[in-house]
Amino acid sequence: MRIIPLITAATVTVGTYMFVIERDRVMSFARGDGPLFASAQAETVSTDTEISPTDTFAAAETAPVKTPAVLSEETGRVKVVALRSVARTIDSAVVLRGQTQALRQVEVRSETSATVLSEPLRKGAHVAKGDLLCELASGTRPSVLAEAKARLIEAEARVPEARARLDEAHARLREAEINLNAAKRLSEDGYASDTRVAAAEAAERTAIAAIASAQSGLQSTQAGIQSAAAIVAAAEKEMERLTITAPFDGLLESDTAELGSLMQPGSLCGTVIQLDSVKLVGFVPEIDVNRIEIGALAGAELAAGAQVKGRVTFVSRSADPETRTFEVEIEVPNPDLQIRDGQTADIVIAADGAKAHKLPQSALTLNNEGQLGVRTVSTNQVVDFVPVKLLRDESDGVWLSGLPEKADVIVLGQDFVTQGVLVAPTYKEAL
Repeated sequence: MRIIPLITAATVTVGTYMFVIERDRVMSFARGDGPLFASAQAETVSTDTEISPTDTFAAAETAPVKTPAVLSEETGRVKVVALRSVARTIDSAVVLRGQTQALRQVEVRSETSATVLSEPLRKGAHVAKGDLLCELASGTRPSVLAEAKARLIEAEARVPEARARLDEAHARLREAEINLNAAKRLSEDGYASDTRVAAAEAAERTAIAAIASAQSGLQSTQAGIQSAAAIVAAAEKEMERLTITAPFDGLLESDTAELGSLMQPGSLCGTVIQLDSVKLVGFVPEIDVNRIEIGALAGAELAAGAQVKGRVTFVSRSADPETRTFEVEIEVPNPDLQIRDGQTADIVIAADGAKAHKLPQSALTLNNEGQLGVRTVSTNQVVDFVPVKLLRDESDGVWLSGLPEKADVIVLGQDFVTQGVLVAPTYKEAL
């Protein structure tokens, strides 16, 4: 059996044990202040009974050893500086990037075919609700409307005749019923034949049929009136479509249709935009969407440097399928129309406050699992590691959550200690 692999394995095992399990003792020995070094020094003195005055190396070994600056001379613990920090409430704002949008923007289009008769309005012009944008030629539409109205009058004139026929049919039915009753009584007394009774019954059935026919004629006449009225309404609506007006107060974003151009159904007359109030539209990540409430105060800085304020009016309930973000809208007043549609905006939305500690950025460190946190000093001066979450980064420090209400955070020397190590802390109060 080969002995070299066994020796190598034993050497690696001992070395690993010394540098992992006995790391503190090895480092103390390397610095020259541990018990291992003391015992080695004692052995050196005891064995070297005769020391030459000129042996500088031996003189250096017998000289007193200085304690490093990071260790306490009394206890041998690592010196650290800890900050006595107290949690404070800060506003945990949601920051996102978006753009401005007009409160309303409508493309006003034609609903009929005709030629434009009005002079065009130029883009940028102010228009009020109901102002004329495009006037179209009427063509034969007035004649069609007049004909429809004449047919309506004609249909309405037939109603009295139909009602008279119905009344006449009812009168004949009453007469037939009287004749039938008289014929039946005379027949019972033997003064009338069965033929007369049958004739009276036939006359009654004829009168009933006449009533049904008269009612049908009246209903047909009423249907004719409704049809004529519908034609009149359609003709009047067609006449109304010849005048295209502004749907609300706003600005023209495009020129209206040119004089003499032919408009088809769906042809653009003009685009009207409303800017007295604008919307700030952004998309918030799903991790922060529950922190935004309707009515929350929000502010934004536009690309040009202007700052605006408003309130949240809409938070989407459905995420974008590609980005997994939710749309947020903020309404902002714009009485002077200085905010334009489509400007880039950095949006900040106020959210519920949170308890946080403000610490130097250098206090942050990582544990063996790569988790972000800080090292603290407990009441018995033992180091502990506390995971934290970064809320805000400022020029003079960072705001962290995850710490208790009061915490002694190591701000100097945290990289020289690990969890469970005893330290000699020096405390300073937070400003």
